[in-house]
Amino acid sequence: MKLAIAGTGGVAYWIAQYLSTETYHSFILLSRAPKPLLTATGWQVVVVNYANQNDLKFKLAGVDTVISTVTGNPQIMLIDAAAAVGVKRFAPAEFEGQSSLRPHPDPLDRGKLAALGRLQHYSQYGMQFTCFVCGILYDRFAPGGMAAAGIGLGSGVAAEGDYVMDIRNLRAQIPRYNANNQAVRICMTSAQDVGRFVVAAIDLDEWPRELRMRGERMTVLDVVGIAETMRGATFEREEHDHSENTLPWRLHYAQVAQNVKQQLQAHTLIATMEGRYDFLNANLNSQVNFQPLKFRDWLQAAWQSQA
Repeated sequence: MKLAIAGTGGVAYWIAQYLSTETYHSFILLSRAPKPLLTATGWQVVVVNYANQNDLKFKLAGVDTVISTVTGNPQIMLIDAAAAVGVKRFAPAEFEGQSSLRPHPDPLDRGKLAALGRLQHYSQYGMQFTCFVCGILYDRFAPGGMAAAGIGLGSGVAAEGDYVMDIRNLRAQIPRYNANNQAVRICMTSAQDVGRFVVAAIDLDEWPRELRMRGERMTVLDVVGIAETMRGATFEREEHDHSENTLPWRLHYAQVAQNVKQQLQAHTLIATMEGRYDFLNANLNSQVNFQPLKFRDWLQAAWQSQA
């Protein structure tokens, strides 16, 4: 089997890492520019022009499965090219919550709805697809945020401190209770384990429409509590309950100020409160033979060098 991984950032890197160490599958990494450090590892990096269908089709010739970590129009072009050359399976750049829980329109969409529509169309002609659902990436809480690993660079909320807590400066924005007055929960997974889960799923006989994985499921309050323990300090907390309507007001003020980053941060916290990153049935966890990293252990290791 031959695979193509679109992208070279954190999630793509870990998929490639586990493909190279735990399988005999051949793979290529699709990149907009040369990546000499990755090439030096022995991996094949293929430079592509996502605006050129002929180039994409040529580079995808002979590929059985595409795993995408690119979004927007480049992903649409990639899907079209994959279908044209007979790719059998395609996994779009999801790697967050369940797509069925997203509102329409979705201010955090980044072209994902269009990609799923395209894949739904091509599935009628034999190209399988699945959405890898992992909840929130632990890497959001790393020094430098997930942007430091090259993840979510176009999302506007990938920097350190952009989501829930600013660990370095001891501050937290906590969606606390939802519309049912229940503690808000999130599922989380490290990018490293996402790579392991995806590679484990490659050889499954059938791909359901969603393959859900998680390292932990916990309340946002507990997530912040773990970080406070790690730092040995109590954070300055701003807690948001659905009944108090504070997050919609926060969004309104950001819109009035035309502050796009604060709007995206507010939308992400609202999505968290609404349960977008929470799920009960992690159907992929039961099909792998490893234990994913616990958040506490991952966080301690991530910040160890910052002490």
